[in-house]
Amino acid sequence: MTPDMSQRTIWEEGRESGRHVVALGSATSLTVTFVDLLIDDQIGLLFDLTFVAIALTLALIVRPSDFFVVGVLPPLIMLGIFILLAATQPGSIADAEDGFVQAVVSGLGHHAISLFIGYALCLGCLVMRRRVLRQRSETRDEVERERALAS
Repeated sequence: MTPDMSQRTIWEEGRESGRHVVALGSATSLTVTFVDLLIDDQIGLLFDLTFVAIALTLALIVRPSDFFVVGVLPPLIMLGIFILLAATQPGSIADAEDGFVQAVVSGLGHHAISLFIGYALCLGCLVMRRRVLRQRSETRDEVERERALAS
């Protein structure tokens, strides 16, 4: 049983530009960071879980021509947030007495698991989307060749 060619899968749905995805990912991550800091004075599990979800969502909504942008985005988002926090509230990601660089490194170290999982899911999703789009394109080409031969 072959799938209907007109039916699009989740892997083919993404149509947002890279610029929009960067803005959405950054704004959403900053909002979650703010909310997490309101709940507790430290970045915690809420940030980690939503970071993973954001990284995966960005990979699903971006258009294929902007895969590279999303492919490098998750670590940059986390680094940017931790740079902001290290400059303003180092105690939220490290010891309050830590210097700027040490706070950034500590923050990245404490949240390395969520960074790894989010980034791996993001890249895996992009690979899957690329594969599905390539297969769909090859199937369309075969159908067109068969139609041309039949006529």
